[in-house]
Amino acid sequence: MLDSADEKPSPAAETGAPGTETREPAIARQHIDNPSPIDADEPWMRALHADTGYLLYRLGLRSGQLFNTSLQESGLRLRHYAVLRFLATTEGSLQRELSARLGYDPSAIVGLVDDLEKLGFAERRPAPEDRRSRIVVLTEDGRAFLRDTDQAGQRVTDELLTPLDPAERETLHALLLRVAGNGFA
Repeated sequence: MLDSADEKPSPAAETGAPGTETREPAIARQHIDNPSPIDADEPWMRALHADTGYLLYRLGLRSGQLFNTSLQESGLRLRHYAVLRFLATTEGSLQRELSARLGYDPSAIVGLVDDLEKLGFAERRPAPEDRRSRIVVLTEDGRAFLRDTDQAGQRVTDELLTPLDPAERETLHALLLRVAGNGFA
């Protein structure tokens, strides 16, 4: 499963291969490749900006794009970082728990953990309570990576929240925590 910031049509859809339907006509793709500036006073933009859900969605996309760009050198993405951050708060976690807590498809967790294991940032170990199960544990290299990315994460947050003063940032964070606590597992 891809992050929203990662989504793109399949190669067959992009190339217009025989037997496939493209998602959009070439004229629309050209418009996306060369977008014209958006006039915030247009009625359709005012309507979208009046929709809090849409603004949260767009902010999430932008945040993901910025954070993925900051992680680009490491070869990791925001989804990997989220797994590492979660593991940093535990003594280890079953993959199904990672899936449930982070809201990722179980098959995506397998691939993410595989990637993290290859880099030496996480490892699978027998679960203490049930040797047939395996837990995912953060390694020292994974902890070091998280320490190294803390500043990058703060820069992304600062860029996103530039228009807000420190008190407004604290208020926004508190409100988002309250909303998140109401709907996240």
